[in-house]
Amino acid sequence: MSSILAGVSAAVLGGDDRELILVPQLARLGANVRVAGITKFIGNNLVQYFESAEEAVSGARFVILPMSGIDEQGNIMARYAQKPLRFTKDLIRSCIDDCTVIVGFARPLLKQLVAERGLGLVEIAGMDEVAIMNSIPSAEGALQMAMEATDITIHGSSAIVLGFGRCGLTLARMLSALGAKTSVAARKPADLARIAEMGMEPLKYSQLDECIKKADIVFNTVPSLVLDESLLRNTKPAVYICDIASTPGGVDFNAAEKLGRNAVLAPGLPGKVAPRTAGLILSRVIPDIMVSELANTSSLSSLEEDRR
Repeated sequence: MSSILAGVSAAVLGGDDRELILVPQLARLGANVRVAGITKFIGNNLVQYFESAEEAVSGARFVILPMSGIDEQGNIMARYAQKPLRFTKDLIRSCIDDCTVIVGFARPLLKQLVAERGLGLVEIAGMDEVAIMNSIPSAEGALQMAMEATDITIHGSSAIVLGFGRCGLTLARMLSALGAKTSVAARKPADLARIAEMGMEPLKYSQLDECIKKADIVFNTVPSLVLDESLLRNTKPAVYICDIASTPGGVDFNAAEKLGRNAVLAPGLPGKVAPRTAGLILSRVIPDIMVSELANTSSLSSLEEDRR
């Protein structure tokens, strides 16, 4: 059994089935794992279970939050919690001075609380090794949703993907492989050239007004408003719109409802459609981050000692 995290205390707060994979892996690597909001670990001799998040983080060198982080009221997503779990000023005061918070995506409140306390913060959602691998279950989940929501096959359908980032690229490639007539909207000339090279139709966003009229399915991956009311008016009444961007997405959902369009916001698909795969991704990445943070702290301490 590896012991690269021997003696390192880590608090895992809330989450979903991904954390059921991550927590045992941290314990196998030697970490002293403290959990709150995951009742599945009550009575597990590999970890310590705490009723309160404040108790769990006390003395922890690392605090690990779900990929979604916390909302603007401080609520932590905790699928297996018996009561609400919150990230508060009282909780942050319970953290030790050299604590590092690891999260997928940090919203303003979390950034503010961590900064005020002077703690470290590592966001992993944007890291290539996480985002690229997570794009696979995200794309598969979006395709599954489209298959279930429509009465046509993906093959032969007219599909538009908005955005050509990590998720957009993977999704567009899968759509094309399934035989969809795939168009992809992007801003960068290099991306538009790559889309054409891959055998798909490149679109500038200025072309959407006309091109969206033919779409049977639209997938959005852009985390800012792209499909506004004027564009939604140009879609087919039977169009299916799947928005997999982070909340609040890139679709005017109020306008979509008013127009009778079937538009769905579906963030966090990896944890819903392939939690084991998504958990294994976290189990590879988070221990490496912890080791790196410990090494950086050790280096800084050595420098301070040398200066003395």
